[in-house]
Amino acid sequence: MNKKKALILFAHGARDPRWAQPFQKLQQLAQAQLPDAMVALSFLELMEPRLPETVSQLVESGCEQITIVPVFLGQGGHVLRDLPLLIDELRVAYPTLNIAVSQAVGESPDVLNAMVAYCVASLEY
Repeated sequence: MNKKKALILFAHGARDPRWAQPFQKLQQLAQAQLPDAMVALSFLELMEPRLPETVSQLVESGCEQITIVPVFLGQGGHVLRDLPLLIDELRVAYPTLNIAVSQAVGESPDVLNAMVAYCVASLEY
């Protein structure tokens, strides 16, 4: 029997709800490529749902394996300090849940190369 899997896109959050639109689009695109998994969007602060709420909902739906992808450009304080504390709390609350955490998306060479390609293509000759 396969474990039910989920991917959580973890973003910072902002006061302006329009800020979430690119992340919502990212969630939709990822969900389309992962039809056998759940793809959720969660925020550190200022927006809902927060990470503990998202994990709780996924566990209630039968999820046994979660991968959290910090949708941050770098390994700043939120990724280096805040996220590990949240993960520790989640592992205590859900000891049988398999939780993995990826590096921040901005640390990926593929993401950086895509950003460079976009920036270079933006230069008008």
